[in-house]
Amino acid sequence: MRIQDPRDISTSDKSRISRRAGGTTTMGLHIGSTAPDFEQDSTEGRIRFHEWAGDKWVVLFSHPADYTPVCTTELGLVARLKDKFAQRNAKVIALSVDPVDSHLGWVKDIEDTQGVKMNYPILADGDQKVSKLYDMVHPECDPKITVRSVYFIDPKKKIRATFTYPPSAGRNFDEVLRVLDSLQLTDNHSVATPGNWKDGDDVVIVPSLKDPEVMKQKFPKGWKELRPYLRMTPQPNK
Repeated sequence: MRIQDPRDISTSDKSRISRRAGGTTTMGLHIGSTAPDFEQDSTEGRIRFHEWAGDKWVVLFSHPADYTPVCTTELGLVARLKDKFAQRNAKVIALSVDPVDSHLGWVKDIEDTQGVKMNYPILADGDQKVSKLYDMVHPECDPKITVRSVYFIDPKKKIRATFTYPPSAGRNFDEVLRVLDSLQLTDNHSVATPGNWKDGDDVVIVPSLKDPEVMKQKFPKGWKELRPYLRMTPQPNK
């Protein structure tokens, strides 16, 4: 496995490098950090992560172990949602701390029990190098498995959002799609998304935008000012 060359890490990222038990170097990954590159085996062959990602958004999500019930349902669900991710210019890739042979056997179970064909790779991270690189192993929880982490990575290889569930709680992948929609919308328009927002709902005009003439150009459908800092407008790309 190839870890990102320290010379390629920005000054701000270098300041977050720390030394973990066992002598493994890892980065404290934050929103805005460069997603570390790596090379690792998977159910679809050897993957060089940045090369594999190309110019797509990536959702990287981890699983505690193979042949576990909650993971089986999650992986099947994401397979059914793959087209929805593709519509958002996004690729999905899973990770579990077991070898490829184990993954391939598990894939048969997933396809049989979930009624779907697996259509994206599962990283085989038996040495936990990728898991530790992305801080997916939480020793206080269980040092032998990963928690349920999700990383949203944009085409510039920047981490744009993350969340983590315990091993016992299956993730809501409608929420994963919702976050992806929000990130892409707010990248292209001067808006933010309010609580419980769904694609098509009204959005918030960012407080930094104050020029009424510019606002008229950006938001021809108008807006409602509830407070000077809270201005609601129809979703601009709808």
